[in-house]
Amino acid sequence: MRILRTAAWIWIGFLLAMAVMDLILYTRVRTPIPQILPALAQPVTPGQQLPPLNPPPPQGFRLFPVYLFYAANGLVAFTFLLFTYWDWIQNQLGRAFYPLLLSAVSAAPIFINILIVPRFPQGPLSNAEGMALRQLPVLFVALALVAWEYQLPHVIFFSVATTGLELGLIYFSRIDYQNIFVFIFIAIIRTISFIAVGVFISLLVGRLREQQESLRAANAKLTHYASTLEQLTVSRERNRLARELHDTLAHSLTAISVSLETAKAYFDIDSKKTRDLLDKSLESTRSGTDETRRALRALRSNALEDMGLGLAIQRTAESAAKRAHLELELALPNPMPSLSPDVEQTLYRITQECVENIAKHSRAKKLSVRLTSNAHTILTIQDDGVGFDPRETEPTNRYGLVGMRERAELAGGSLTIESGRNKGTKVVLTI
Repeated sequence: MRILRTAAWIWIGFLLAMAVMDLILYTRVRTPIPQILPALAQPVTPGQQLPPLNPPPPQGFRLFPVYLFYAANGLVAFTFLLFTYWDWIQNQLGRAFYPLLLSAVSAAPIFINILIVPRFPQGPLSNAEGMALRQLPVLFVALALVAWEYQLPHVIFFSVATTGLELGLIYFSRIDYQNIFVFIFIAIIRTISFIAVGVFISLLVGRLREQQESLRAANAKLTHYASTLEQLTVSRERNRLARELHDTLAHSLTAISVSLETAKAYFDIDSKKTRDLLDKSLESTRSGTDETRRALRALRSNALEDMGLGLAIQRTAESAAKRAHLELELALPNPMPSLSPDVEQTLYRITQECVENIAKHSRAKKLSVRLTSNAHTILTIQDDGVGFDPRETEPTNRYGLVGMRERAELAGGSLTIESGRNKGTKVVLTI
């Protein structure tokens, strides 16, 4: 439908351009000088009047064929366009819809041209060449539609059929032109041109369809590969989870079970031994609990993997601001820039470190987190708290400057810190 609508608009645009040209030719242009010179070259007798150099253009009913030409073409073109937007008629015609519209755009200009143009007032575009010019662009559009939908033999048939239709109409309409061979010559040239252009269009469309089929097959293979990879990943993760549980929870429960069974056997015989066994069971329980928690932490993904960089930074900043009753100013790009996993990890960890320390130690009222990405990715975190003197030895329990600088350097960036007593703190990470 999109291609047919494009063809309809091209048809309508061509008609408008031709109408403007005819308006200029028939209402503005006077008799050309080359047609006047032969008359002026004849000897003039006394009392003879010269032919007017500027005869009035044709008016009134003499321009009726011109109006009729554009009315008929415009009606067919707008009907063609209407059908491309009319779902009901498309459903009713089914597979015949495309051939019907193709026949309309191919035959209607030829019929209207042959029946109406010869009745135009004499002008530059009322001859055989003008008739060919009036229909050639529309027939080229029809040729493109044939080559797009059908094969090369159909393109050749279309080229020959349109020429045969036009010559047949010329013959039966008995157009009174001095040289009928002009029509035949134009028809032969047009047929050869249509076949040549149609061959190229058909080859290009065929190549395009082959590429589409290749892409469709590649997409199907990629989908199958992604599904297989997902299943393999799930299987591997299940195996890893089984190993983790076997090495932690299963071992701990087995050790506890053995200790409790032994304690049960010594319960009535040796109370001291029973107490020692219970203590060992409790120790194994605590150790197993710690190992299980460690394994669960390793199995869980972090916020950055779950939510992405933007949402992870937003949640971290909002959580810290809520706990410390801070006024939060958050400015993150949308969409987020495409960054490597290492850079995203660095941005997230430094944000996490900064906002947590601001919430705990800065006694600030406002917190600002900004991220921009143009030539460089810049993260700016600022507060209006008590600040500190960066020249002093860094307290290990406050901002973790060394760790943040190390993270920044590993990611290929730099960390700048501006702060002072009761002046707040500004941390700028540039990567």
